[in-house]
Amino acid sequence: MPIAREGWPYILSLLALGGLLGLRWLWLGSVVVALAIFTALFFRDPNRVIPTGEGLVVSPADGRVVQVIPAPADGPLGGGATQVSVFLSIFNVHVNRAPIAGRVEDVRYNKGDFLPAFDDKASLRNEQNCVTIAGPSARVAFKQIAGLIARRIVFRKQQGDEVGRGERVGLIKFGSRVDVFLPAGTDLRVKVGDRVSGGSSILGVLPGSAR
Repeated sequence: MPIAREGWPYILSLLALGGLLGLRWLWLGSVVVALAIFTALFFRDPNRVIPTGEGLVVSPADGRVVQVIPAPADGPLGGGATQVSVFLSIFNVHVNRAPIAGRVEDVRYNKGDFLPAFDDKASLRNEQNCVTIAGPSARVAFKQIAGLIARRIVFRKQQGDEVGRGERVGLIKFGSRVDVFLPAGTDLRVKVGDRVSGGSSILGVLPGSAR
């Protein structure tokens, strides 16, 4: 099972601690080793089949769609855009992927509060990283939003980098949410309650694309 590189310091530290504790307190060492295994599952990074086709927007994250609403006028794409919010539980894969192919046009990180990720206020007040990608025909943006437990957002790309659709671009540690901003006229393919997989589930088709 592939593991995201950011997870190894946690996993190895817990395994070492579990081994030491197990020399004297077997039950306690076993608990810590079990925690290491759970941490490894959290940082799992499975390969995904990326769909092909003109104008497809894939989900940047695994989880459940909790909102499909008009995006705020002061959002990264301005008025008329649609916001799709995906909530990630601690059991979901937390590696994030690029929703479209294109150039990373803008990256804006804001340190903030740590409200539960399912709280609507989290989109405004929590630690977050907003990324805008300029594709061949449209711009799509997404926010990596930290949750109640998460304390670090990882984004591996920089402004000006080229990314492929579904390419791994970062992760959010220990519970989170991702808001995706789709331009006006996008043909939505998801609704509230849907389960999506990062890199493989289609959120929508960009305007002007073949359907």
